[in-house]
Amino acid sequence: MEKSVQRIRYPPFEHSDMIPKEIPIIEVILESENTPPPSFKIGKDNDWLVEWRKINKEDKGLPKIKGEVSKETFPFLMRTRNGWYIDPDPMHYRARKMITPAVILIISTLFLRAITPAIKEIKYILPILDILSYSVRIGQLDYPLFLFIAFPIFISPMFFRMIANMRDIKRQNQLIANPITPPEITIDKSINEIKISKLKIPKGLEIKRARIQVGIAVPERRMILESQGKVEGEQTIPGMSTALPERRITTGEELGTGVGESTPMTVAHRRLMMLEPMRVLDPGPWVDLTNLSDKEIILCGPDELWPGSIYSGLIAVHWELIMEFNTNNGTNMKWVRPLIMDNYHHKIDIDKLPVKSGRLELSDY
Repeated sequence: MEKSVQRIRYPPFEHSDMIPKEIPIIEVILESENTPPPSFKIGKDNDWLVEWRKINKEDKGLPKIKGEVSKETFPFLMRTRNGWYIDPDPMHYRARKMITPAVILIISTLFLRAITPAIKEIKYILPILDILSYSVRIGQLDYPLFLFIAFPIFISPMFFRMIANMRDIKRQNQLIANPITPPEITIDKSINEIKISKLKIPKGLEIKRARIQVGIAVPERRMILESQGKVEGEQTIPGMSTALPERRITTGEELGTGVGESTPMTVAHRRLMMLEPMRVLDPGPWVDLTNLSDKEIILCGPDELWPGSIYSGLIAVHWELIMEFNTNNGTNMKWVRPLIMDNYHHKIDIDKLPVKSGRLELSDY
């Protein structure tokens, strides 16, 4: 059996609300029949962290778990990050950004209404107070007039999200009813880049741009519980949610930690029609392909040199090609294909783990 050490502090869904160093690092000795990759460390011990290295004498007290190590893309990633996806309606992003000012507005309105009697005699703000003091009687109660302005603004994000969801569902159903064939593509891989020597685009689509990107997939829930000596049903570790009933688990959370609205509303289908964001993602630069010719296309990886493709229950380094298209009716589409990139024969050390939002409309995919 091959033995190696895995250390990970993976960002939960709402990672912006948490202090990384207050969440314990998961440290285990992984036993596998397959050879582990060359050592790498991404992040710091007091921040979000992913590390895979050789075992040493100081690691004898760590818990041992058995698991698979493979260079082949795991099935759950092939289901969730492979094929065609639609972009969420831009109204989702605008509605999300409206929530904070809308809440501030309605709270401020109610607060000013509440203190109006106490400061009614202050002359220089009297005109404002006069406006706030106006009321509208509905039934047996009086309602401040200004609330009829603030409340519609307060609920407008929900209204806009509802419209955006209906548009998304319509476009998802169109994709299901009229599936698109994948592009015909020939790829040559080298160190931190790929070369596309052949690309045939399906009819009715116009290519915009492409890039390659690498990230760390959400750890497998079973492996996290095993590493902490816990079983399902007990209190979970900080940053990890309790299990949901199977019928309510979203595709991306069936193997993961944390629960949240990672994508807008999706239709009931065997695969998602929207690309779930990776919480740890480092992309290469976009390459404009609007003036595509027959020449070779080179797509470079991120500035930092990452490990090659390697998959285990706790740490899964996933590479993929992502291309953006426009359809004839103006729908933005993405085509995603996993890549198997080779590992390097030297240790990789990256200072910062690149963390993204868990919400699709706020992330960079």
